[in-house]
Amino acid sequence: MVGYDPKADDRSVSKFEAAAAGSVSGLATRALISPLDVIKIRFQLQIERLSPSDPSAKYHGILQAARQILREEGPTAFWKGHVPAQLLSIGYGAVQFLSFEMLTELVHRAGVHDARDFSVHFVCGGLSACVATLAVHPVDVLRTRFAAQGEPKVYRTLRAAVATMYRTEGPLVFYKGLNPTMMAIFPYAGFQFSFYSSLKRVYEWATPAEGKGNGNLKNLLCGSAAGVISKTLTYPLDLFKKRLQVGGFEQARASFGQVRHYRGLLDCAGQVLREEGVRGFFKGLSPSLLKAALATGLMFFCSLPRLGLRDAGTPNPEARLPLAAGYEGAGCDRRALGHPPGFGH
Repeated sequence: MVGYDPKADDRSVSKFEAAAAGSVSGLATRALISPLDVIKIRFQLQIERLSPSDPSAKYHGILQAARQILREEGPTAFWKGHVPAQLLSIGYGAVQFLSFEMLTELVHRAGVHDARDFSVHFVCGGLSACVATLAVHPVDVLRTRFAAQGEPKVYRTLRAAVATMYRTEGPLVFYKGLNPTMMAIFPYAGFQFSFYSSLKRVYEWATPAEGKGNGNLKNLLCGSAAGVISKTLTYPLDLFKKRLQVGGFEQARASFGQVRHYRGLLDCAGQVLREEGVRGFFKGLSPSLLKAALATGLMFFCSLPRLGLRDAGTPNPEARLPLAAGYEGAGCDRRALGHPPGFGH
């Protein structure tokens, strides 16, 4: 995100163009990472240990899980929940970037702070992520439930899922798991920016002068590493969110192993710690890190040339489009922050 720039000329993009750019930039990445997303969600919801030594464990590794899903559910299973996932990317990107532009412009017109300051971008970026999360969280719940169900399907269409969930669980079902999602927004944004900036300085210090011209490689490496570190530090909240989102959906999980009922975030965290240990907080971290590295790297690598940025931190004054979008892809430059990973991504 770049936000409102009072010094930009008349060629700068409109709010509609900013929202449109935020909506479409993550679609291809979302399609590519969908198989890893399905495997990650299956790992997060499994109560049994992710180990071949546990005979009751359905899944215990990425390749083993991929083979089993393929054998039992077919290749299309890797794109279960893909339609709501794409709606998630479109909706989140549009709401976040549009609200970010509006908030930074409001700050500028109020005359309190320079709209281009990092502190303004940090606060406005976090607030815009909160607004976007509230707007699209129902779609995230739908995505999780579609990815979590096996065969035969409980929900066969998106419309049937919405109707069934509303009828059997009430309207609040669409906001299950919201608390850990909102809690992760500012920490993740801070981690993403801080680690990206630090890693970029390390890269510039360690790279010979003749190798510093390749800005895309630097963005790819530093962006991927920042995404991996930030994802790891906030990952337990993502696991809690997924477990809370499938509460009341136990009938679709019976064939996968044990199921649990959670009364809320603290109860979920307590049960996971007691029954699965600290390692239980990080179930599914391996496919999640692969997904985060791929998504973040692609976002940094693909978006910078397209948006007219010479390098992250050296913006082209004629380009004011957002850097990246998508519920789980994240991007940032010196003036901009990304958004939480899967927090709804």
